[in-house]
Amino acid sequence: MTGEKAITVRDLVARKGGEKIVMVSAYDAMFARIADDAGVDAILVGDSLANIVAGQDSTLRVTLDQIIYHGAAARRGCARALLVVDMPFMTYQVSSEDAMRNAGRIMQETGAQAVKLEGGSPARADAVAKVVEMGVPVMGHLGFTPQSVHALGGARVQGKGDAAGQALIDDAKRLEDAGAFSVVLELVPASLAARVTEAIRVPTIGIGAGASCDGQVLVMPDLLGMNGDFAPRFLKRYAELGTAAGDAVRQFVAETRDGSFPDAKHSY
Repeated sequence: MTGEKAITVRDLVARKGGEKIVMVSAYDAMFARIADDAGVDAILVGDSLANIVAGQDSTLRVTLDQIIYHGAAARRGCARALLVVDMPFMTYQVSSEDAMRNAGRIMQETGAQAVKLEGGSPARADAVAKVVEMGVPVMGHLGFTPQSVHALGGARVQGKGDAAGQALIDDAKRLEDAGAFSVVLELVPASLAARVTEAIRVPTIGIGAGASCDGQVLVMPDLLGMNGDFAPRFLKRYAELGTAAGDAVRQFVAETRDGSFPDAKHSY
């Protein structure tokens, strides 16, 4: 896809109700380049790198320095897709001033075009508004918000019931009013996600939120079948590279031990 026009925030907003937006989470130059060449619209450097890259049990462990390192790496592999970087836990929850300072640092040190933060409370919307006012595009995130995993009681579907559903719609409208250019909906009943998508004028991007969202996002190693036995209902594995990689390494081990590698073809 090299040479195509770089995708902007305005391009994604214009896709509301039209051609579906495709986003993947990637954490380095290699996978960002693969996704970019494959034609995705946006690449998210998510704090899910805690689980995928670092083998940790929670996204809460990701630091600002770590997300910046991975964001800058992904930027080097991304020529066309919009690059969005997550704001880690405790980089925006304490105050809007913290949010502004840390969003500015992410943008300056990674070359990203937007940041993403979780939640839709009035305080969170104020942080979104302040970050947008300083010129940084913000993607919102509602439903299951991993940085609140303990408060939510684990990775569970959110928005069940009339009151919870209406609260999620209200949060989405609040984020739109604050200036968010899109909203990720994670682990939300498909019928509720459809109502949210209809209720706001900016695109929704679903993960475990049904087909009515304006786009979809999956984690790159998950969709490639590289994340072990991780198989939530929302995930479709488009390849089984984990199995292929294991087979390849086992063959390397065997050939090295039996002396068939390196042969004359692979020697100088």
